[in-house]
Amino acid sequence: MTTAPPLAAAAAPAPGGRTAAALPRPRGATVWLTGLPSAGKTTLARALAERLRAEGRPVEVLDGDEVRTHLSAGLGFGREDRHTNVTRIGFVAERLAAHGVIVLAPVIAPYAASRAAVREHHAGRGTAFLEVHVATPVEVCSARDVKGLYARQAAGEISGLTGVDDPYEIPADPELRVRTQGRSVAECAAELHAFLTERGLR
Repeated sequence: MTTAPPLAAAAAPAPGGRTAAALPRPRGATVWLTGLPSAGKTTLARALAERLRAEGRPVEVLDGDEVRTHLSAGLGFGREDRHTNVTRIGFVAERLAAHGVIVLAPVIAPYAASRAAVREHHAGRGTAFLEVHVATPVEVCSARDVKGLYARQAAGEISGLTGVDDPYEIPADPELRVRTQGRSVAECAAELHAFLTERGLR
């Protein structure tokens, strides 16, 4: 009678004598960057991600527009669909963060209840959630108008633009409020980087 092979081989020793299984996993977190269209959310997220990757930190950017294309296709921009989109992003972000990834989510998420639902989901799983308000005045966002949304709204081509003819509920007590007006991308990204350092996430 042949002997059954063991279910699992012993983990190979890691440098210092510890097994690979005993190596500490880096602490992950979801950093949710909320703000008006053209506030600078994605620009800051990508600048910060580049800096973190250079340091060898696992990081992912869940851009709101990209997620709508690949995960939330078919959803509209009414309150219910926006809530669904935000909670979907929150679910994916939490799963990544739970495995040691710093997840940067530059997503408008205009409603406080939706952001609270994502926070509660993270809290229920013991995963860090940090809300960052990218606080750029609407007149500055309109002047930037990266995607031409403000011009299209002014011309009557679209409606329901967050912060203009659809509400944006400003976070009352975010973990960080980044003011971008009159500051460079590098300055704002450095502030975010320092914030993560203070939170023990680097």
